[in-house]
Amino acid sequence: MAKMRVSYEYSEAEDKSIRLGLFLIVCGIVSLFILGFCWLNPALQSMRSTAANCTVVSVRRVDELFECVFTCGADCRGTSLYPCLQVFVNNSESNSVALLHYDEQQLVLNPKCSYVPPCERDNQKNKEKVLLWQDYWTEEISSQSFTCFFNQQRRPDDVLWKRSHDENVLLHCVLWPLVSLLLGTLIVLLTICARSLAVRAEAIQKRKFS
Repeated sequence: MAKMRVSYEYSEAEDKSIRLGLFLIVCGIVSLFILGFCWLNPALQSMRSTAANCTVVSVRRVDELFECVFTCGADCRGTSLYPCLQVFVNNSESNSVALLHYDEQQLVLNPKCSYVPPCERDNQKNKEKVLLWQDYWTEEISSQSFTCFFNQQRRPDDVLWKRSHDENVLLHCVLWPLVSLLLGTLIVLLTICARSLAVRAEAIQKRKFS
């Protein structure tokens, strides 16, 4: 007895489901690569830094002024100046003096200064923000010990006050692309399984009436 072949075409709903699933799979793969390059690698570099105890050795303002870019609207940009504050600390792990930076982003933005203020149009406002930080380190922290982070291999002469990235960044970089990838795969598989079951059910129904 020849096998009975049943032709079954995608319905419009199944078509849309498979397209949605494939779209989610592609989005998951692309976002995994993008987030991996933009966030995961910097986060891993940040987490390689070692925690240590630091104490302030000296706080000073150098004569050199640095430029920063401020925005004042959609098509409005300009540059202003801010003074350079340098906070030197003693690192307990390496027992050496290093320049303190607020975080990795400010270290890359200006490796010569400890703090880069949010840029204002008025130079005086930028100066006032830097002076507040100077007072904080000279009066409030002074000789107190605090936690800092350093990477002996990459930047032995610099330490960080805060990390820009932590374990939460790693979680989000991996979790959401994987959720999109798994959800898309699940939608495609369920749609294919439903189509396969429908084909079998139709074949059984035809056998009964043949």
